[in-house]
Amino acid sequence: MSWTKLYLPDAYSPTMEQLTFFHDHTMSIIISITTMIVFLLNSLIYNKLIDLNINENQVIETWWTILPTIILFFVAIPSLKILYSMEELINPTISIKSMGHQWYWSYEYSDKLKKEFDSYMKYSKISDFRLIEVDNRMKAPFLTQLRMIFSSSDVLHSWTIPSLGVKMDAIPGRLNQSSMLIKKPGLFTGQCSEICGTNHSFMPIMLESVKLEKFVKWMK
Repeated sequence: MSWTKLYLPDAYSPTMEQLTFFHDHTMSIIISITTMIVFLLNSLIYNKLIDLNINENQVIETWWTILPTIILFFVAIPSLKILYSMEELINPTISIKSMGHQWYWSYEYSDKLKKEFDSYMKYSKISDFRLIEVDNRMKAPFLTQLRMIFSSSDVLHSWTIPSLGVKMDAIPGRLNQSSMLIKKPGLFTGQCSEICGTNHSFMPIMLESVKLEKFVKWMK
């Protein structure tokens, strides 16, 4: 996603694809309603017909109560479907625990071979992504069902990668979990999305999606 784009970032997970479709669906409804209201206001302004004896119209009042209810159903049902699908775990192959700290992230892989490391923002080279690059990238295989577990050691944090449709709070003393399926290899970036102190803006997230064979080799 470049600076000039006003749309959502490209989706690299089924969850983000569904969120993008839901955004388009909702915006089409909102634009239709706005267009209808503008048309009615325009006709009302330029309409010279006046009848001061009209006090009520039961038919119109009935319809403008029923129609918004129907429109809300068209918005609410897809929204609930996405919310439930985001919470569903489908036989995860790998579990990754992410701990939020002031002000860095730590990751733990403990399925079979245990691996732990801290991930700090990196300042070293001009070629690095400014305020985004980290010294130890989180790695995960693509086309593999993942389970992400989130917690915090101090204050509230929020682990967020927009292009994957993941945003989950890291709460001290509590474990939150989310499923994730990455569709393509690449680098995916995010940042803490919960104000957690003075260096809140300096605890980025960088996920590197690789082949399963390369991931196993990295774990060893």
